Order: sequence, then C-alpha cells, then structure tokens
Amino acid sequence: MLLNVDALLLVDTNTEFTKSFAECHFSEAHQRPSNLIVAGDNTRILVKMMFQELIKDYCYCDISNEISVSELASYLHEHHNVSAVLINAHDYTLADDEQKFIFNSLHPVRYLVEENELGEFYFERLLDVGHDNHLSCSSKVAEVTNDISESLCKMDSEEQF
Repeated sequence: MLLNVDALLLVDTNTEFTKSFAECHFSEAHQRPSNLIVAGDNTRILVKMMFQELIKDYCYCDISNEISVSELASYLHEHHNVSAVLINAHDYTLADDEQKFIFNSLHPVRYLVEENELGEFYFERLLDVGHDNHLSCSSKVAEVTNDISESLCKMDSEEQF
C-alpha cells in the first residue's frame, strides 16, 4: 500500500531499489501521477526516471555529506511540500550513528521501506527521535529567504569605520 500524501521524498542509496519502488507504484498500469521526489547521486538514472514519469522530481544529494543534505533541504523547502521521507530499511539498519542522524534529520515523518521476494513493498514508521535542524526539509531552518541577506546588509551599513 502506498502512502497517500502530496509529496514523498525517497532517499536513493540503491538505484535498483528506487527504480523497482517507482515502477511498482507509479507505472502506467496504476494510472496515477507520481508524487515521488528522489534524492540521490545517480542523476543519470534519476533524470531517465523523471522522463518516464516514475518520479515527480529529483535532486542530486550525497546523503553522507551534511553540506549536500543541507542544500537538498533548502531546495525541497523552496520547491516542494514533502509530507514524509522514505528510507530503504536495509540501508537504515546498516547505517552508523552519523548517517542515522542525517536520516533522522530529514523530516519528522519517516518510513522504512522494505521489498520482499515477491516484489511487494512494506512500510514501517520509523520511531527513532527526529531532529529539526539545517538538514530538515520540513523546517523553517531550511528556508532560504532574503531576510538573512537583508539583515547582513543592514548590519554592514550600521558598522562604523
């Protein structure tokens, strides 16, 4: 069963898994538009999936790099209203503490996704504590606005030489 939300973010750490998931839920046979946004580092495959209309959008992201994830969060905050994050259950289980921190910072609503031998996908709500920080795509922290640059310009003009 697919989650019924506006936009899902799938962390692409395994392109075969991502493609299988998208084909299962958003192929022409299902006749529903894709609400899947994928973040990963294999942009060639992601672009192809977007043209096949298996995914709604993609964004390059090195999920192990905090700067890259922070840029992803800013992009998503500006262009999409992400309702939940999907993470491959296998990848989450094998992740070290630093990587789990990044996964748990992406969004307060996170699901682990697992595929069985029949090609069926199962969702399990991730109950680990989430973090609201610069890596969160649902947070105001990720919002990039002119307020910051206006404040900096104001501070510069107020400085006395």
